[in-house]
Amino acid sequence: MAQVRIFKHYVHLPYLLLGMTEGLVFMLAIYLGAYIRFFSDLTELDLLGALLPRALFFAGVMLLSMTAMGVYQARLREGISGVMLRTAASFLLGSTALSMIFYIFPSLFIGRGVIALAALLSFFAVGALRWVFFKKVDEEVLKRHVVVLGAGWRAQNILDRLTSKTDTRGFVLSGFIKVDGEDVQIDDSRVLSIPSKKLFDYCKENDIDEIVVAVDDRRKHFPLDDLLDCKLSGIDVVEIITFFERETGKVELDLLHPSWMVFSDGFSQNSVTGALERAFDVLASSLLFLATWPIMLLTAVAIKIEEGPTASVFYKQRRVGLEGRCFSVYKFRSMREDAEKNGAQWAQENDTRITRVGNFIRKVRIDELPQILNVLNGDMGFVGPRPERPEFVSILAEKIPYFDERHRVKPGITGWAQLCYPYGASDEDSAQKLQYDLYYVKNHSLLLDALILIQTVEVILFGKGAR
Repeated sequence: MAQVRIFKHYVHLPYLLLGMTEGLVFMLAIYLGAYIRFFSDLTELDLLGALLPRALFFAGVMLLSMTAMGVYQARLREGISGVMLRTAASFLLGSTALSMIFYIFPSLFIGRGVIALAALLSFFAVGALRWVFFKKVDEEVLKRHVVVLGAGWRAQNILDRLTSKTDTRGFVLSGFIKVDGEDVQIDDSRVLSIPSKKLFDYCKENDIDEIVVAVDDRRKHFPLDDLLDCKLSGIDVVEIITFFERETGKVELDLLHPSWMVFSDGFSQNSVTGALERAFDVLASSLLFLATWPIMLLTAVAIKIEEGPTASVFYKQRRVGLEGRCFSVYKFRSMREDAEKNGAQWAQENDTRITRVGNFIRKVRIDELPQILNVLNGDMGFVGPRPERPEFVSILAEKIPYFDERHRVKPGITGWAQLCYPYGASDEDSAQKLQYDLYYVKNHSLLLDALILIQTVEVILFGKGAR
């Protein structure tokens, strides 16, 4: 299987195995670095104490740094050179984090020489490992072999939307099976010629792992008995929308129907999960405040310097939150004070209303930091769909189906859509982002929140989606 689900979130198995292997590399690098550093006098090595906790700590920090830089994302389109550049940046980030942690907790320190050697050794080892990984993962190793039942409009969506090598990294598409009476949209070269009642035989002979059901009309000639035979024989059978959800990390709106939402797993809420998420929000917000209060103070001073001592530093704006309830969101003011004298409007590329300080703080997301207060008072979560303004929500809910479903969870400072899609400033952008928001609403968990929080570092460092 190319993917596994961990706490409802789809994780690519090859990348999970890669991360575990690289974790072992980081741990071994500490041991090897220590022995090289103290080879001439191993008695000094004994004075350091147990290496295992330090090796685990080093591996944990480096893996978090690499996750933050996005090197475990299966849909990266940058190639091996881009991934290695991100890997180098993650080592720099990890080394900086280690220096700060060692300063705060000196008992964890293992020596500059050991850390430098471990970082150097692990960098080259990880580079070699990733080169081998990219050569192998682009073949059929660990890929799921898939056949599509259907050759009409729904099936054609797979070819139209999964067009690049990174889109198909998790599976091998064997072909499409025409259903009697179906209006064929797929090119004949991709349609498989399988005699009636032979679906299971084909899957068995060709090592098919999964059948994706993409039939346009199931009321006629639907091979239910054949699918049941395959299912009971261990071959997975999934809806096309579930297939897209797994491979793209979003819920395709134009393929979505209410029955799928009713019968699919996910969309779960319970008091224990709510309490854990609330504790996560408070902890994450408190740590973020402790880490960024000097930055917020400098931002306030910069706004005053640019616009005068009487200029307001903050502004609050009505947004729609959990279950459609409105609340006031707090942000650093990044636009002129008269920016909306003509009413609410989307922020545009090179928007003339944005000040010079505002332009910078929007790109690095500093303007969002006061929303820590919204998280602490419970109006927002740390992770969740971005809250929209009531003026826009009323319009978008009329135009986009299921738009109000994003209000089933608390809005957040950062979210899955912010990682996967750039800044939205139109109805079409809102529809695209809703697909990622629905994925989050369906599959949200503490694990997914933690992954989003870690990968938000990449968004901030590279300015993805800022406007």
